[in-house]
Amino acid sequence: MGNCHTVGPNEALVVSGGCCGSDYKQYVFGGWAWAWWCISDTQRLSLEVMTILCRCENIETSEGVPLFVTGVAQVKIMTEKELLAVACEQFLGKNVQDIKNVVLQTLEGHLRSILGTLTVEQIYQDRDQFAKLVREVAAPDVGRMGIEILSFTIKDVYDKVDYLSSLGKTQTAVVQRDADIGVAEAERDAGIREAECKKEMLDVKFMADTKIADSKRAFELQKSAFSEEVNIKTAEAQLAYELQGAREQQKIRQEEIEIEVVQRKKQIAVEEQEILRTDKELIATVRRPAEAEAHRIQQIAEGEKVKQVLLAQAEAEKIRKLGEAEAAVIEAMGKAEAERMKLKAEAYQKYGDAAKMALVLEALPQIAAKIAAPLTKVDEIVVLSGDNSKVTSEVNRLLAELPASVHALTGVDLSKIPLVKKATGAQA
Repeated sequence: MGNCHTVGPNEALVVSGGCCGSDYKQYVFGGWAWAWWCISDTQRLSLEVMTILCRCENIETSEGVPLFVTGVAQVKIMTEKELLAVACEQFLGKNVQDIKNVVLQTLEGHLRSILGTLTVEQIYQDRDQFAKLVREVAAPDVGRMGIEILSFTIKDVYDKVDYLSSLGKTQTAVVQRDADIGVAEAERDAGIREAECKKEMLDVKFMADTKIADSKRAFELQKSAFSEEVNIKTAEAQLAYELQGAREQQKIRQEEIEIEVVQRKKQIAVEEQEILRTDKELIATVRRPAEAEAHRIQQIAEGEKVKQVLLAQAEAEKIRKLGEAEAAVIEAMGKAEAERMKLKAEAYQKYGDAAKMALVLEALPQIAAKIAAPLTKVDEIVVLSGDNSKVTSEVNRLLAELPASVHALTGVDLSKIPLVKKATGAQA
């Protein structure tokens, strides 16, 4: 079995491994992925924007002026599949600070190299072009790491040898001088132009007053002539206007009703489409996955059931075979033992005392070995007797008592056996 892992749009999920040594890798962001237990590995990589502060201190420009430059870069890991795979190979398992350090080293290196090719004026006066140049040069290198430079700006530029301040003072003095000259010239031209404008204004005013008086007289004459006609036309126009307004208002209301009807029809159609879309979405996102999951679980349960049944049948067959084999062995051993006992009984019955005597004689060495076993632990036996004939007599006495001891132990009388009787008589 396994687990279903979900990941937001600001994070990438990498699922690696699989059955039969598979090297397949799945990259997911803003979605979900399935990982098997024990054989799959899941790791996460942040896709959030990282802010990197680049500081280059005491870096000489092309003119040899040491500058202190501070830049701010906004970078993030790209989400294209190939570039995301590259980023995962290089940064998976590292934290955000480690990734920042790698990018910081690359940006600072390019920033230092570009500072050495520009003048102080180019760096200070055109910061945007300088920052653009840094982005263009550094973008391919960080791009090969799967990282994109969203922005790079120059935050601060200063020096400790007062080069920039001296440059600013000179420029300030030039600008101040030009400003004073411009103010004086502007004031002179303004005075001359003001006098000319006043003269032209008076001339124009006199001519305008004359024309205004003539126009007023002509206007009053025309006004009295047109007043009556204007009043008549005004009344007619007002009546026509009101009539036409009523007609237009009626048309507008009719058009509004038609528009409302069309809008309502379109709204109904949109709502019907939305209902169909919602129904299909529920079927695709809820019902179909639920049916697939239920079918999968059912198949797994049936497979497990068949597996348990087959294992139980195999175990039962194994136990039955072992039982039959053990029964056959026990039966064969019983038959062999019974046959042996039967043959032994027949032999005893046939030979009688001779058979018993043979068994006793076969057991005697074993009995003697058991009796003499304690003597094997004795290193030396010393017989305290000064008379050799007495030792011989003791040995003969022991041999003479042996048949009696055997008879007491086994019930067999050795004195009745010819060889034993002869040996006992000789000893006597």
